Amino acid sequence: MKKKLTLASLEVGQEAVIESVGGEGALRRHFFDMGMTPGAEVTLVKRAPMGDPIEIEIRGYELTLRLEDAEKIEINGVHLSDHTHKSAERVKDIPHPGHGELGAAHFAEHRTKTKPAIPEGQPLSFALVGNQNCGKTTLFNQLTGSNQHVGNFPGVTVDKKDGTIRNHPEATVTDLPGIYSLSPYSNEEIVTRDFLLKSQPSGIINIIDATNLERNLLLTTQLLQLGIPMVIALNMMDELTKNGGAVLVNKLEDSLGVPVVPISAAKNEGIDELVAHALHVARFAEAPVPIDFCSPDESSNEAAVHRCVHTVEHVIEDHAKTAGLPVRFAASKLIEGDPLIDAVLKLGKNEKDLIKHAVVELEWETNLDREAAIADMSFSFIERLTAVTLIKPSESKEHERSNKIDKILTGKHTALLSFFAIMAFIFWMTFGVIGAFLSNCLEFLIGKLTALCDYGLTLYGINPVVHSLVIDGIFAGVGSVLSFLPTIVVLFFFLSILEDSGYMARVAFVMDKLLRRIGLSGRSFVPMLIGFGCSVPAIMASRTLSSDRDRRMTILLTPFMSCSAKLPIYAVFTMAFFPNHAVLVMVSLYFIGMVVGVLYALLLKVTGFKGEPVPFVMELPNYRLPSAKNVCQLMWEKAKDFLVKAFTIIFLASIVIWFLQTFDSRLNVVENSADSLLALIGSLIAPIFKPLGFGDWRVSTALITGFVAKESVVATLTVLLGGSSTSLELLFSQFTAYVFLIFTLIYTPCVAAIAAVKREMGAKWVPSVIVTQCAIAWLCAFLVKLIGTLLGVA
Repeated sequence: MKKKLTLASLEVGQEAVIESVGGEGALRRHFFDMGMTPGAEVTLVKRAPMGDPIEIEIRGYELTLRLEDAEKIEINGVHLSDHTHKSAERVKDIPHPGHGELGAAHFAEHRTKTKPAIPEGQPLSFALVGNQNCGKTTLFNQLTGSNQHVGNFPGVTVDKKDGTIRNHPEATVTDLPGIYSLSPYSNEEIVTRDFLLKSQPSGIINIIDATNLERNLLLTTQLLQLGIPMVIALNMMDELTKNGGAVLVNKLEDSLGVPVVPISAAKNEGIDELVAHALHVARFAEAPVPIDFCSPDESSNEAAVHRCVHTVEHVIEDHAKTAGLPVRFAASKLIEGDPLIDAVLKLGKNEKDLIKHAVVELEWETNLDREAAIADMSFSFIERLTAVTLIKPSESKEHERSNKIDKILTGKHTALLSFFAIMAFIFWMTFGVIGAFLSNCLEFLIGKLTALCDYGLTLYGINPVVHSLVIDGIFAGVGSVLSFLPTIVVLFFFLSILEDSGYMARVAFVMDKLLRRIGLSGRSFVPMLIGFGCSVPAIMASRTLSSDRDRRMTILLTPFMSCSAKLPIYAVFTMAFFPNHAVLVMVSLYFIGMVVGVLYALLLKVTGFKGEPVPFVMELPNYRLPSAKNVCQLMWEKAKDFLVKAFTIIFLASIVIWFLQTFDSRLNVVENSADSLLALIGSLIAPIFKPLGFGDWRVSTALITGFVAKESVVATLTVLLGGSSTSLELLFSQFTAYVFLIFTLIYTPCVAAIAAVKREMGAKWVPSVIVTQCAIAWLCAFLVKLIGTLLGVA
């Protein structure tokens, strides 16, 4: 018997037709949601540098998957791909309906009122829903005037965000995580589905990427079944028309029965019209007209799907109404085998048997299983719809440019080299050139301001204790940290460019096979890369992983990636002890953090986290020039966060540390800080660090304050050393300073990061995370100390 061809056997540049999709569970359902249905054409675009995963083109966009998953997809009709992008003759001056009742979708034959009209001024709520990476957050910012972070990576939004529509205080809009269908595959998709089904918003704003119309419309067909008033925002129309494409908006609007508004969220075009339509359909409760997506042609598979859907609708109608679910939506999901809908409907045995019989009949007539039959019906409808409403563009300049860049950044022999070169350049610019120069300038200015205040207070003859509080406490503590603001901003500038350009997705593609060896997916690399900036958003970004196992492993490993809050510690110690090798020491710390993370991952893989990593199925967006607005926005947000932390947490910590080191247990001012309250507290835990070479009570005290914010370590040491970090030689040798850096690199992150761990994994994980990371930090520091002693450098 001849062996069946699979997608894994395709060569680069070959095209084939999907014959069947194997596998089971959520992954197979996800394949269908991404458009991998029987009959769809697929092209192998490239293989990762290590041969796995692969990148394919299907329905006009690029997607990645592993070879083991590609083996489950059988193909036929293999031939060399003709990569010419054909375009029909351009249609000029496409008419578009106006506002409100003027729109074709508002004519009487299209109108379905679900409830009485909402009076003017009464509260309205909207859900902003769309595929990943379609411009949702950009549109949310335009609608609300908000400044949410935008990135060119699938899954930037991992939680829902609320805002008020500009000039309409009665209307709130919720930006939901991107999803491909209402069959949840990952945790953030569950957030979106639950919000739509349980919160029942007044209206839905469904944002669609016009350059990827065919794939985006699958979610639209499912949203229409919910019966909630809806308007479609056809985003990126400027890109489509620029490349010779067009959408016949009137035809699309008439076919779907809801308003369709062409927009460009990035350029703020069409937003006012979109808001006008959204407010109208919500206020007048104009729900979409029920559409039968099945073809009436009895010779097609869709006729069998049609009969099955309507049979199931009749069986579950009363249960669906009781559960508050749209009947058509519930019927389709039951046929697919959705366990969540099955649990909500609470069907009896006889009803389940009737549904089972209808599904068996469907599978026999179509020669497809239940999931494939529903997916085939949906995409057949979409293909018929796009055939009459979409004029396909020629290959976009963005796509052409992306292919050229990818030959280097994802090339077999250049990908890893490019990644390490990019990261080395970022570290060099951050720590050795721009960041260091700006930090030195700011430190000089802070020093001058401190001296001026010191002179003024002395001239005024203020009380010596108050003088000490201001100069030795506040200025020394806050000022020592504030000077490193430019370094942190520069680091986030480069990280923002990586994310905004689309390179993050390529890094995940390149690194997947390496990460799989330690039990993770390539998608885990992005949260960990974000962790170099801040652990909190990195931990939240793990929600994009569909597997609880992968998500928890990623969260546990992310704190090993050195966050920007530790930069002040590194900078102070490298300037004090390694002035001629600062960049080398910095890079070694980042490298050691990653190595320890890898070793810990291997330990987790063979202990409490056995199993295979989540499948690597991810869309690869085109490279885009980073938006100056987005980059500046992220830099400002991080600068603001740092300044707020400096003038709240670190300000208060500096005062507390000054107080504890100035007074004894009887609140008398001490001559020697070794007799202070702080020395008493610090001496209790100092013996723990004595084997590491820094058993002084001042060091242990600084490490305690580091639990609140890592920047407080520098502030505390500066206060305790009389306002100058140049006295660090009193506490450390050059070698023990490096051992101290190793400990601060690895030990428990700040309170905010621990709170994020609690929120994502539950309170029971918090003690083990704190204890484990402190223990690993101590062991690593002790190992470095031991090796140094044996080599005679300690």
